[in-house]
Amino acid sequence: MRTPTSAGRRPAGGLTAGVVGASGHAGGELCRLLLGHPEVATILPTSRGDRAFDAVHPNLLGAGLAFLDEGGLRDRADSLDVVFFCTPTGEAMRQARHYLERDVLVVDLSADFRFRDPTAFQQAHGRAHTDPELLSEAVYGLTELRREEIANARLIANPGCYAITAVLALTPLLRTGWWRRDAPVSVHAVNGSTGAGSEPKTAVMHAEMTASMLSYQLSGHRHAPELEAFFAAETGEPVVVDLNTAHGDFARGIHLQANVHLTEGVSREDLLARYVDAYGADHDGEHFVLVNTRPKVGARDEKQYDLYPRLGSVVGSNFCHLGVDVDPERRIAKVVAVTDNLVKGAAGSAVQNMNAALGLPETTGLRAYAL
Repeated sequence: MRTPTSAGRRPAGGLTAGVVGASGHAGGELCRLLLGHPEVATILPTSRGDRAFDAVHPNLLGAGLAFLDEGGLRDRADSLDVVFFCTPTGEAMRQARHYLERDVLVVDLSADFRFRDPTAFQQAHGRAHTDPELLSEAVYGLTELRREEIANARLIANPGCYAITAVLALTPLLRTGWWRRDAPVSVHAVNGSTGAGSEPKTAVMHAEMTASMLSYQLSGHRHAPELEAFFAAETGEPVVVDLNTAHGDFARGIHLQANVHLTEGVSREDLLARYVDAYGADHDGEHFVLVNTRPKVGARDEKQYDLYPRLGSVVGSNFCHLGVDVDPERRIAKVVAVTDNLVKGAAGSAVQNMNAALGLPETTGLRAYAL
């Protein structure tokens, strides 16, 4: 059990981590990362099904993990240092207090604690929050931008996969004040089929998605209000986000492009300077957020493919790669961001948040590069 005096120190024998809802893609990825974490000694995953752990996650065959049921983990709460929720909306809010009362760090990968306002939560998710008092305590778990708050948190709300990618992509630009308030921030993002969840769905099966793409939730994705709430808090002004999402012909990863209308003439070099100020150059600043600073060369109409990140450069890693540009005639800033939706977009950022909250180096267990 984590106590106020021991938070930030490794317990004797290492950390004990519970993973609620470990049968899905994010839960399995979290178990994979925790198995490679040098400070984690015991992993207790839960599932409501009756299948064996290595039948659900054959890539972890031989890891020695076995599913508990939900009650089995609750009964062992006093032995936990951290519990992760990889559950559908509604589960974490139902169970979180049980673990918080036993001084267990709670990291929620679901949407249950991403809004501080219960009305905003209800508008985004179409249901009332069942433990609204905890909303004001939860810290939005974007480690690079909320590091100090996370270090003192006991309840961390992991951002959504689109949200974390868009926030890292857009925050340095929105902080400049160069954006037009009368135009929405337009975000176009393509996610892998794992973003559709682990339940079988014909529309995103391999046979349907091969050599194809599929748009969805164009009338309003739930990560749009999450982004608007974050950006409003960050800038002190309302920000309208037009989020357009699709699934692509790949299993994992997010390729995101954002367009922001500018109030004044700004060059690519101006933008790059702000992004380097925010995240550093190479690994001199944020370890997991890398900005492509390659200069433009050649004629204006020449295709230069190394200015913007490619999705394959981050798959399997906790990195976010960024590239920026400007359309000067139309005064539109363009930002490209790529992440792995299961790592930086879910399990990897959850482990990074755990590390920050427990006083461990943020890169612990997360230093692997892309596949």
